[in-house]
Amino acid sequence: MAVEKKSVTAENESRVSRRESGQLREKSVTMEQIADIAAEAGRIMITAKRPKIMEKSGHSNFCTETDEKIQAFLIERLKQILPEAEFLGEEDGQDVFSAKMKSGYCFVIDPIDGTSNFIFEYRPSVISIGLLKDGKPFMGVVYDPYDEMMFCAQSGCGAYMNGERIMSSDAPLSESLAVFGTAPYYTELRDRTFEVAKDLLPLCVDLRRSGTAAWDMCCVALGRCSLYFEMRVQLWDYAAAALIAEEAGCTVTDTEGVPLSYTGPTSALCRARGVKDIPSCFVKKG
Repeated sequence: MAVEKKSVTAENESRVSRRESGQLREKSVTMEQIADIAAEAGRIMITAKRPKIMEKSGHSNFCTETDEKIQAFLIERLKQILPEAEFLGEEDGQDVFSAKMKSGYCFVIDPIDGTSNFIFEYRPSVISIGLLKDGKPFMGVVYDPYDEMMFCAQSGCGAYMNGERIMSSDAPLSESLAVFGTAPYYTELRDRTFEVAKDLLPLCVDLRRSGTAAWDMCCVALGRCSLYFEMRVQLWDYAAAALIAEEAGCTVTDTEGVPLSYTGPTSALCRARGVKDIPSCFVKKG
């Protein structure tokens, strides 16, 4: 699938994995390559039939054999284009951020963001591939195979959807939709989540909940809504989408306004261009 009209490359950016003939060996990867792999993985998702379901720790925290199949496929294919990269993925015990991931390249992948949606055939579900360089977001691809919407960004080069440049809305929150996630695996955050949602509702047109953090951030980037929040997301939930949102002019922080660390779980607040300040409902009472 062709994703961008202009090629965005990472030439001469690779971390040295070994020396050959006394010279540094250089690698290159393009966003188009990553997007093509995401599109292939999308075909696995939409053709899956009644996948076996496994339950992980936490309330309604599911994994399917399709999650595992897509993750294995992504790792295999991404290794072909960037062999020296580390991998952090939601499934198969590859979900721990290590010190060595802070240098060089690291792919952070969520094979199906929105697994519960996938199980119940409640759209959307997306594939998320983030590429960190020296611990910082470098490239991000989020793909919705059901509507064939491919979101891509490279740091400093803008955000795109199906090859067209996108920017977040400059409308105020009072004239916009807001979206939120319920962090369902973390029951201790339930009261705080709905307290904020209740106070946020009068400040916007209405609230929405999709069931996928990566998709929600992309919707803010696209201008469909102007704010997204969730009290806890994992690195694979936001590694790609937060970069896409920032490249579309959004401000992405935790709910207290602190920049994201890209090392592990965090709260998340994504604001479009028109939402200049953090709404008062995020200030803890008392």
